[in-house]
Amino acid sequence: MAKKIFRLIPILVLGIPFIMWVAWLATPKKKLVIALVDKTVLTSKGQEHISLSWILNHNRYTKTTDKPYNINKDYFGFFPLKNEEFQLKGLERFTHDQLKKLSVDADMAYFTDTYGIYNNEWYKKGDINARSGMLYGGLSNEDISFLKAMKNRHKLIITEFNTIGSPTRSENRKKFEELFQLKWTGWTGRYFDNLDPTINLEIPNWLIANYKRSHNGAWPFTRAGLVFVNDSDQVVILEEGQHVENALPFIYATPEGQANWHLPEKTKYPFWFDVMVPNLEVNSVDASFQLSLLPEGKKELAKYNIPETFPAVTRHLGDDYRFFYFSGDFSDNPITLNSSYFKGVGFFKGFFFDDRDPLERSSFFWNFYKPMLTQILENEMEFAKNNY
Repeated sequence: MAKKIFRLIPILVLGIPFIMWVAWLATPKKKLVIALVDKTVLTSKGQEHISLSWILNHNRYTKTTDKPYNINKDYFGFFPLKNEEFQLKGLERFTHDQLKKLSVDADMAYFTDTYGIYNNEWYKKGDINARSGMLYGGLSNEDISFLKAMKNRHKLIITEFNTIGSPTRSENRKKFEELFQLKWTGWTGRYFDNLDPTINLEIPNWLIANYKRSHNGAWPFTRAGLVFVNDSDQVVILEEGQHVENALPFIYATPEGQANWHLPEKTKYPFWFDVMVPNLEVNSVDASFQLSLLPEGKKELAKYNIPETFPAVTRHLGDDYRFFYFSGDFSDNPITLNSSYFKGVGFFKGFFFDDRDPLERSSFFWNFYKPMLTQILENEMEFAKNNY
């Protein structure tokens, strides 16, 4: 009996993935034309929009009747080439009439990142932890015109951090805020598991220098912490044990967010986010960042007018327009496209991450982003069928 079971194991190991792949192949294709904007593409892996690409491929969404989306071709923005060469294929090259036509042809728009590419990131001679001149980036006049056209046509618009932060010009940021009744406070933040720069080399040099400049050259932090930076280069540090009980930020979904988008009640988020203030007469918040603040942390945030809780998912789904804003790098997660070719792979998601590691972000994709965006796209297909 034991021998039979032993012989069965390799058949299951090989057979189950094969069946999942065949089931994926048998899944009907669905045409959904997405105008994807990503200006922060350092490599052909398309890291800033890889999570979206995974979901499109897994659910068999196609850009034409039969052609799937290609992660390193089907977007507008920065296109890396060999030997430090690149091409710019953003909406900036479009005329007014071309932007208008794109708003007719596209079913929805998704702006994953307009932060862009900087000289020190692109050219090998640069120091990636230092600040430098911008090569390409920021929300442009043409981007704003396209978003207006999509809004006027009641097409779905999804945007996320960083769409209007630095290096977007203030006039275009204001136009975006007025369009969608959502204001950026000027603050962005991120969790670091260790604030000792001799141990954690991921802490940017400019961040340390800016803090020291306004604190008599001191950088006294050695534990985990939450860092806030604003567009005037002010730096606020909430250190674990002194300002927060646990520096790791968590996103809490509302009952509506859980019901509508299958969001978990609580999810950790250790990556970059921005602090937004929506007009709640117009928008709804489906999930929010909440910090485990100690009294000293509350004082520190109040000193700089940083709210203690702020939106993670902002939504407006009305007859006038349809819009989402994700207050984090939600489509940038450490996943690979290979797993998207297997139907039902979500049943095995526990093999793809260790939730005990505060820095891992794969669990955010599997537990939060994937169910949410999958449901949003399914709703979009149903909406288009009934309204177009």
